[in-house]
Amino acid sequence: MTVPILPPKILLIESDPVATNGIRAALAAPGIGPFDVECVHQLSAGLERLSKRGIAAVLLALSLPDSQGIQTFYKVFTAAPDVPILILGGNVPEALVKEAVGRGAQDYLLPGHLDSYSLPRALRNAIQRKAVEDALYVEKERALVTLNSIGDAVLCTDISGKVTYLNLVAEIMTGWSRQEAISQPLAEVFRIVDSGTRKTARDPLEMAVEQNRTVGLTLDCVLIRRDGFESSIEDSCAPIRDRAGHVIGAVIVFHDVSAARAISREMTRFAQHDLVTNLPDRMMLNDRISQCISLARRQHKPLAVIFLDLDHFKYINDSLGHATGDQLLQSISKRLVASVRRSDTVSRQGGDEFVVLLSQITHPEDAGITAGKILFSLSTAHSIEGHDLHINGSIGISVYPEDGEDAETLIQNADTAMYHAKGRGRNNFQFFKADMNRKAVERQSLEAGLRRALERDQFLLHYQPKVNLLTGEITGVEALVRWQEPDRGLVPPAQFVPAAEDCGLILPIGRWVLLEACRQARAWQDAGLPPLPISVNVSAVEFRDRGFVEDVRTILSETGLEARYLELELTEGVLMEDAESTAAVLRELKMMGVHLAVDDFGIGYSSMSYLRQFPIDVLKIDRSFVSQITSDPDDSTIVSAIINMGKSLKHVVVAEGIETQLQRAYLQAHQCAEGQGYLFSPPLVAAQFAQLLQSGKTAVVH
Repeated sequence: MTVPILPPKILLIESDPVATNGIRAALAAPGIGPFDVECVHQLSAGLERLSKRGIAAVLLALSLPDSQGIQTFYKVFTAAPDVPILILGGNVPEALVKEAVGRGAQDYLLPGHLDSYSLPRALRNAIQRKAVEDALYVEKERALVTLNSIGDAVLCTDISGKVTYLNLVAEIMTGWSRQEAISQPLAEVFRIVDSGTRKTARDPLEMAVEQNRTVGLTLDCVLIRRDGFESSIEDSCAPIRDRAGHVIGAVIVFHDVSAARAISREMTRFAQHDLVTNLPDRMMLNDRISQCISLARRQHKPLAVIFLDLDHFKYINDSLGHATGDQLLQSISKRLVASVRRSDTVSRQGGDEFVVLLSQITHPEDAGITAGKILFSLSTAHSIEGHDLHINGSIGISVYPEDGEDAETLIQNADTAMYHAKGRGRNNFQFFKADMNRKAVERQSLEAGLRRALERDQFLLHYQPKVNLLTGEITGVEALVRWQEPDRGLVPPAQFVPAAEDCGLILPIGRWVLLEACRQARAWQDAGLPPLPISVNVSAVEFRDRGFVEDVRTILSETGLEARYLELELTEGVLMEDAESTAAVLRELKMMGVHLAVDDFGIGYSSMSYLRQFPIDVLKIDRSFVSQITSDPDDSTIVSAIINMGKSLKHVVVAEGIETQLQRAYLQAHQCAEGQGYLFSPPLVAAQFAQLLQSGKTAVVH
């Protein structure tokens, strides 16, 4: 009979209902887990639950109604020292969170890392790390029991330090037989040195006689056998007394601890290295940066910190699975190590982030050269599980002492510069500049505003018609998201969508847009207005999410909108990111009855062969080409070429951004079927669009 494997039970100790719901949602997202989450809101309830055991990991907020600060962690750690604890940061000072990590917590999670990708990964890593530690601990205990079962080595001397006795184990460990060793000086038979300095360790007989008590051997002691073989040993030396209490010699009891020390070193290595890549982790990196800063300060030399974030790694991880993602991280790690010197340190910070410490550089520009090497090393495909995976990175660089005089500041400023590199188009590196901090603060403010916008329903949709260029009849409508921010007013998507994509908020925002657009389209139909297909833009992050297709199916079911009235718009970049998996998702959507459009066509890198494979219905000509249409036909050859290509593929061609009658006339003359733009109507709120829809035509029909 097969025993079912139960999902790991996670205890969430958090009093904030918003945070609690967010964590529950992240751990319940499609394709995640499974995790069995139990939630309590007070420390006392958490301690009571831990007493019943069965918890695989704890997510702990340090600020609770019945406990505050580091004491919260101490109480949980005392109650369950064998359960991994992850601290929820954000509402308490970062120094307090780091103190908890330094005192036994596995890690800490910032609010931005509580999404359906980072949070489950952190939990799995913590549970796996604890399992490894337990296994190593058991192995160490087994080694110690084995060593003890064969007995300790025993060696005796007289008061002058001459050997008087060895047992069998001592004979084996020293390489001397009892007959040969008797009357030999102790230092000749029992040769011990300090493992670090290689200097002769202090004579244990002298220490025992001098202190007239049992003493331990020098720490990190190594025994050199007669043939030169070395073994780590430890134990004690005790004085031997006659009946009168006078010291007449000593007995040394020792045993081989080489295996135990090796296990201890391995445990230490595991505790300081990333489990996936075997690279130094965050804590070890901070120590090394601090050490290098001390050296650089004495030598008056600079050092540099490189912060690397992989571009679009989440798409690969989500579409091909975490096992493939881990192998990709391992391949990337090898290339990073090969790109720097042996004296440098490559560290994985978690997720798809790496930090490289360049311990000594002559000029800051040297860091730029290394960053270029790293980007070049990433450019070649990684062959993993039958896939040729392409991935790039964005790099930020900070330099000591100009950009910071401690590890935390240098890493933070390199991280800030990395985000600046992302804003410059990715796959490049940027040096930190002072004004980047201001931009980072602005970005954090924007992300915080977006979170509030979701909570307070500050998003709304505007609707722009698509029209038949010949008759002016409305043939469809595109839903365009806007953010009604109290202080900034109406914010267009170009100003907040990139930030939403980077911080993971694009998933809930995109789902809201899709749900609201479908609901509104059905509401217009129920009001007796002509049924029209409604177009919704889909970002790369949404499209690559494993639950996207099921979300579309669910929303259509919830709103009652027929699939034929929904059109999803995707850019060429999204379609070509992973053509094989893209085609599979598109086929699922097409079988559902959803229409598919390529948005901003002409500015990407689609190939004809792939476009023929994709079940596309519509090509939308990017507005940048439409704006170049003039009275001279030679200036508009790209537009006519796209129209002809679309017709040859039997796609409906829609021109975006039509603003003049001249542009409309050109497009109409070249048999472009449909268009949209301010010439016909600006984006309208739902009520205004309903009035427009009642007429069936836009204002411009000539």
